[in-house]
Formats: sequence, C-alpha cells, structure tokens
Amino acid sequence: MLSFDPKDLSTGRLHGYLLSAVAPRPIAFASTIDADGNPNLSPFSFFNVFSANPPIMIFSPARRVRDNTTKHTLENVEAVKEVVINVVNYDIVHQMSLSSTEYPKDINEFEKAGLTMLPSDKVKPFRVAESPVQFECKVNEIVNLGSEGGAGNLIICEVVKLHISDEVMNADSTINQEALDLVARAGGSYYSRAKRGFFEIPKPLRTMGIGVDALPEDVRNSMILTGNNLGMLANVETLPNKEEVAKFIANISERYPEIKTASHRRKHKLAQNYLSYGDVESAWKLLLS
Repeated sequence: MLSFDPKDLSTGRLHGYLLSAVAPRPIAFASTIDADGNPNLSPFSFFNVFSANPPIMIFSPARRVRDNTTKHTLENVEAVKEVVINVVNYDIVHQMSLSSTEYPKDINEFEKAGLTMLPSDKVKPFRVAESPVQFECKVNEIVNLGSEGGAGNLIICEVVKLHISDEVMNADSTINQEALDLVARAGGSYYSRAKRGFFEIPKPLRTMGIGVDALPEDVRNSMILTGNNLGMLANVETLPNKEEVAKFIANISERYPEIKTASHRRKHKLAQNYLSYGDVESAWKLLLS
C-alpha cells in the first residue's frame, strides 16, 4: 500500500486522489444571481445534507487550483445570500456538465445548457425546471477554509421551500428512488447512475443484531462466507429454533437429497446462495442443520 503525507503532494495530485477515492458524491446544481440580478448555474459535488431540523445543506465552491481564483457562485452568494439547489438526474446530466464550462460572468448558463429558468417562490435565484427536486435556500453562513488554490468555501444553506415532481413520488408521498434516477460524481470524468446500483441493507438501528462475535465458530471462521455474508448473518436478533431448522431441511431435502450429511463447506456454499437473494433466515436454517 502506498502512503502519502498531503504536504508532499501537489495540490492537483492530492485533489485527484480525494475526488477519486471519496466517491460517488451527490451533486448540488446551484442556481444563484449576482447583485444586478444576472443568473448563474453551476454544479458542485462537494455537497450533502447535514440536518433536518433545521433543514441544512452545505456545498463548497473551491478556489481554482490552477490560478487561485474564485467561482462566480461564491461571489454571487456573498452578494445575494440565496441559492436554489437542484438535484441532477440522468435526463439532464449532460446539460449539467455543459453548464460547468467556465463561461464569462455575464453569460447565462441556463441558456448555454438549454435549461429552463423557473421562478422561485421565496428566493430570487431561479429553479431548474427540468430538475425533479429543487430546494430554495437562504445562505446562513459562508465558511472560508483557506486562501490558497483548492481551498473550499462552505456555503451553509437552510431550505425554506422544496419542490418535488409528481413523476418521482410514490403513492404514500415518499420519493421513488428509481424514478428519481440520480447521478453522482466520481474522479476524473466519471459519474455513476444510482438507479443501476441500488440495493437494500436492513438498518441495524431497527434491530439489535447478535454481532459477528456471537456467530458459531465454524460460521465465523468460514473459508466460504465473506465479510459481507457474516455481516448479514450477524444482523439478526435471534436464531431459528430446532423445530424451524428441521422443518426447513425436510422441505429442501427433495431438492438437495444429500443435505443432511453435507459438509460444512457444502452448506456454507448453499447458505451463501440464499444470502445472495437476501434470504438470511433460510441461510441460518441451513447453517444450523
């Protein structure tokens, strides 16, 4: 493994390592206006949500590495402390990328990217009409992290109104993640499309998992089961009882006639197959047989 002291790296090299390793990152498609009311639109992947009460989002327009200049978005929020953070889905990802071009200050990126300016309700900057979720925000604070190229500027925003397209809503008024089809930023020219990579993991907060340390020794030290497999098995509150195990084995004996005398290795491979489908209960019944 290579190890580095950040002080021994050029800012550009360090910047590349950070962006490639800390990924994928959500994208804040930030709409601002300057003191004269001229609109600006630019994406930032140093971004996330940090509080629900109050609803706080933070994004960071970093100083340019090559010449230590600041971005129009930072200058705008310093002059007009309002911003609209629009989310980026796959349908507008190329237009979003085009808007990141460093056009002169008087150029409207909405027009360059072919996106529609939609008036906001509570703030002056426009919303991106094509974005499925838009957050109107007031800027509570700007925290400058440094004065050299590559230094971030934390724009701490409070959401004052949000807009969600009907097309991405479920019947129970929750957001349908697959319909939302978000994209995220990685290193270099890479992006990821969330819709293609979604999978579910039961939250440990909802249960008191027994933990890997409580797994039977042959399971914990398995040569077949992976760390992820053990994590799934350990996120249960109780193990199946003998009657449940016996009934399960009886039910699968026709498909696996050798199961009652199968080796640990064979059982672990079959259990791993059940785990690949998220069937933790069946995996446990097999392992305990």
